Amino acid sequence: MRVFWSKFILDVIAWTVTIPLAFFLRLEGIPLRYLPGMIAYFVLSTPLKAFLIWAFGLPRQYWSRAGVRDLLMVIRCTVLGAAGIFLLTVYVLLPHTYSVPRSIPVIDALLATFLLGGMRFGARLLHERLRAGKVRGKKRVLVVGAGEAGTTIVREMLRHPEAGLVPVGFLDDDKAKQRHTLVGVPVLGGLDELSQVVHENRIDEVLIAIPSAPGEVVRKVVELARNSGVHCRIIPGIYEILSGKVSIARIRDVSLEDLLRREPVRLNLEEVKNYLKDRTVLVTGAGGSIGREIVFQVARFSPKEILLLGHGENSLFETETELKLRCPDVQYHIILGDIRDYPRLQHVFCQYRPQVVFHAAAHKHVPLAELNPSEAVFNNVLGTKNLVDLALEYEVERFVNISTDKAVNPVSVMGATKRVAEYLVQQAAQKARPGQIFVSVRFGNVLGSRGSVVPLFQKLIQQGKPIPVTHPDMRRYFMTIPEAVQLVLQAAGLGENGVVYVLDMGEPVRIVDLARDLIRLSGFEPDRDIQIEYVGIRPGEKLFEEILSAEEGVVASRHEKIFIARTPVPSDEELERGIAQLLAAAQSYDGDSIRQALRALVPTYRPDGTSARESEREGV
Repeated sequence: MRVFWSKFILDVIAWTVTIPLAFFLRLEGIPLRYLPGMIAYFVLSTPLKAFLIWAFGLPRQYWSRAGVRDLLMVIRCTVLGAAGIFLLTVYVLLPHTYSVPRSIPVIDALLATFLLGGMRFGARLLHERLRAGKVRGKKRVLVVGAGEAGTTIVREMLRHPEAGLVPVGFLDDDKAKQRHTLVGVPVLGGLDELSQVVHENRIDEVLIAIPSAPGEVVRKVVELARNSGVHCRIIPGIYEILSGKVSIARIRDVSLEDLLRREPVRLNLEEVKNYLKDRTVLVTGAGGSIGREIVFQVARFSPKEILLLGHGENSLFETETELKLRCPDVQYHIILGDIRDYPRLQHVFCQYRPQVVFHAAAHKHVPLAELNPSEAVFNNVLGTKNLVDLALEYEVERFVNISTDKAVNPVSVMGATKRVAEYLVQQAAQKARPGQIFVSVRFGNVLGSRGSVVPLFQKLIQQGKPIPVTHPDMRRYFMTIPEAVQLVLQAAGLGENGVVYVLDMGEPVRIVDLARDLIRLSGFEPDRDIQIEYVGIRPGEKLFEEILSAEEGVVASRHEKIFIARTPVPSDEELERGIAQLLAAAQSYDGDSIRQALRALVPTYRPDGTSARESEREGV
């Protein structure tokens, strides 16, 4: 309270000091004949000014954190004061022959705005200087990107000097911004001038502040920074900052995802919202990497509730913990169960009546599926069949099956079983009632997902061990988890029943190049500090993954990054007979019979028979 009244008195004094200043500036001095008018003006205006300062709550403003909104409040207060004082001057003072020029209230208000605002920003500047003086080990930072994210992060640095980051300048390829100053920091040139700017300005760190920058731009900046001998960090990409919020806390080291970053996905949010809002949404495999991200992104669209189904209690617990932190208001239920358990699934459908199903549960590890083909069949085929049968019975509005590029011309048990799962979803679409939609969405490898090569490579690099790469020419399509899930949500909203959607995966990446990038990002040099060893192709693997088979072809959808595969489907009789034979083979745990049954169902399946069977016998 004492601070409030101290600020109140200072504000009143500041606004009354402006009275003689206004008369002096207007009259180039204060002639004696104007002195009575100035005194009368002082007596009448001071109570009004004091009332306005109190009414607008100016003493409650936190001066050391003063910003534009505080200044706007000061301006509103002084403008209203000028209007009131002008009326007093015209209707009270002038009729009594006091000599007061009519421009005095305007000059008074301008001076008050300058003085009251100056007091606040002066206090903030002093506060920041004092805090900055206590910080040791300051880093001189060069910010790449003078757009909204770049200027926001520079403001954050200036506002929080305790972070020890001093913005020295921007780099931006936009010619209109170069050689200008933004938020008090100069734009020193374009990206190609990075090395020169780093040397001339004694830069300690480069910060990439372009959330929408493609991977080649990030890679270019990282290489230039490395060659200049400075550390490089980044503001996360648009997939990570879905809210668009930028802060010092979000600055992190450059990751592999940044180097492979592509153009941001432009979602039709209305289409997605239309089928998710106020719906009960079931996500299978909710403890996995893709299922977990589906849960988080579905939560953005105000579903009635989300059902998190999975058979791994630890992974479900981790998903629930993160969901509580990220989406505290969403309604959800944790369901421990196995998609192979039909009675359990039937109970879930009967109890909760899901309207939208995202089916992300699957056995996805190619070598493990080769060693345990029966388990791949039970999970990927039988589990999917259970779900689509119940989705038809309980009139689910949308069923979205998460598929893989390994289902195209499969050479692995995993890929073949996922192709059969696509058949089952297409067959369900033919049986669907009006208003029901069954689709599959096919995409490639997902960076950072559990079991992917990236976490394995990172662990080996930390241990200083060689990186195993199967073949120098092995290539894979990669997406980030948030990007893949955004496109899955969008594809489900396109509304075409029975189709297999194919996501635009960009260009395939050589695994050896990916390994080298990870080694460099970890601060080492490939083939010097960390060796790369070629270990040979494993059972069920291809050198090149395919998004489409030769007989499929593709047509465009309404979304530029989503296509529709023209996939042939067996007849109902062939599919039912083939699945019965496949399940019978799986129940006998006979790898040869399973592969024969898969070959009968999926004509393009070409198992690497010898090596696969030998590996299977070794596993047994």
